[in-house]
Amino acid sequence: MSNVILETRGLTKEFNGFTAVDSVDLQVQQGHIHALIGPNGAGKSTFFNLLTHFLPATRGEVLYQGKAIGKLAPNQIACQGLVRSFQISAVFGQMSVLENVRVALQRPLGTSFHFWKPASTLNMLNERAMQLLEAVDLQSFAARKTVELPYGRKRALELATTLALDPKVMLLDEPTQGMGHEDVERVVELIRRAAVGRTVLMVEHNLKVVSSLCDRITVLARGKVLAEGDYPTVSANPQVREAYMGKEAAHV
Repeated sequence: MSNVILETRGLTKEFNGFTAVDSVDLQVQQGHIHALIGPNGAGKSTFFNLLTHFLPATRGEVLYQGKAIGKLAPNQIACQGLVRSFQISAVFGQMSVLENVRVALQRPLGTSFHFWKPASTLNMLNERAMQLLEAVDLQSFAARKTVELPYGRKRALELATTLALDPKVMLLDEPTQGMGHEDVERVVELIRRAAVGRTVLMVEHNLKVVSSLCDRITVLARGKVLAEGDYPTVSANPQVREAYMGKEAAHV
């Protein structure tokens, strides 16, 4: 299908005889927000690591914009526009919020390792960095040390640094994990805004977030695709209910 931007075919990962991801076929449509959900241990994070080659697949392939990317290094995949975030906060705590975004903006310039140059040489990136901070409602925090930010704001900063790499597809791993209600609502709105003109594939446990945000949902259980569809279809599936709530509760 011409509007499929990211696809897996028979993607499998085995660890010493244990199959964590089992022959997963997935198609992500361009411009969609697509959720990957499932109970703990379903293989979701492993699947993300296979997509970006942080882990090599045992079998199967990943296609991005119609081309196999399984032989590319993670940084090469990111440079092509397939960019991910992580469950664990991945920002530089002792740098300012603005400086974190500037580091991300450096990558396309090829100056990331020019340690001998004064920081003032990066001032040309300030305008774009501020635009990205405004996009995630962090402009008033620009000068603050990142370590001082509340958790929800740190996740918003990660979204800004992801956007700095100008992704075509954003892979978001548990973007609302550990957040209170107010922070969840803020981050959901930021993702919705960031997704305009882009594609998002997200691992997410919060089903309220999934129901309000996602066009399509794939459910994993024990490494296999259990169900796929929009939220009403998936949430009504007895197998999905059993996977999340147990056999007896699923039939109440």
